[in-house]
Amino acid sequence: MKAFIISDSHGWESELEKVVNRHREEVDILIHCGDSELEGGHSALKGVKVVKGNCDFGSSFPDDLKETVQGVTIYVTHGHLYNVKMTHVPLSYRAEEKGAQIACYGHSHVAGVFMENGVIYINPGSIRLPRNREEKTYCICEYNKSNATVTYYDYNGKIVQDMVYHFELN
Repeated sequence: MKAFIISDSHGWESELEKVVNRHREEVDILIHCGDSELEGGHSALKGVKVVKGNCDFGSSFPDDLKETVQGVTIYVTHGHLYNVKMTHVPLSYRAEEKGAQIACYGHSHVAGVFMENGVIYINPGSIRLPRNREEKTYCICEYNKSNATVTYYDYNGKIVQDMVYHFELN
């Protein structure tokens, strides 16, 4: 299973569309973790599973969603409803409630990934306004029965060399 994950594009239209289209044909699912500040029918979000962020006013996006792709359960939320800037505990409870193997979130604009209790938590960072790093990032997660790899890319599609993570799965 291969998932494209992006977040916090904050009003970018053609830029978001360019990045999504770069990977559209090579992944099984396209995910936007909120704060797109676009409407659901926007061409940049065509075929993308999107959740509502704290800056997505009046949108028809759900607060969270659960998708199963090739037997892998993915939970997606923006993160503001789970206080992710302070702690990951509420998000971890929700991900475990949903039976997720992968939990994707944004909100903090800080790219990072970790594994806890068998769940991989992925924040793709921000494609427009990154924090704690210079690169504007998004990522792709490849997940199979024995391992998972999360690879971060900059806006131009170049791999961020110190942000390739490997996880062994039980």
